[in-house]
Amino acid sequence: MTLKIYHNPMCSKSRQALALVESKTSDFKIIEYLKNPLKFEEITLLLSQLNIKPLELIRIQESIWKDNYKGVQMNDDEIINAIVNHPKLMERPIVTTNKKAIIGRPPENILDLFI
Repeated sequence: MTLKIYHNPMCSKSRQALALVESKTSDFKIIEYLKNPLKFEEITLLLSQLNIKPLELIRIQESIWKDNYKGVQMNDDEIINAIVNHPKLMERPIVTTNKKAIIGRPPENILDLFI
């Protein structure tokens, strides 16, 4: 089971989740999504693995969201494109296996991938 962690090293929750992953396995890949923004298709795959709607992947307290998108009627594709254009909007951290993904808020949520 190869894991991927969508990681922001500036985020304490993301660092905590990374530490949990490191305590369980050495077989994982770190994806710093702020340095290497995800494409539309990659976000769509994450959403299907998470089994959530695009709006549920948004950090609605981010100033980018509040200033540009809050209160705006948007369809799912438009929300995904907002994440593509502003990766900071994506909830973090996210840990994935080949079939499933979990948002690590709180970081302990990711332990479910190891059960």
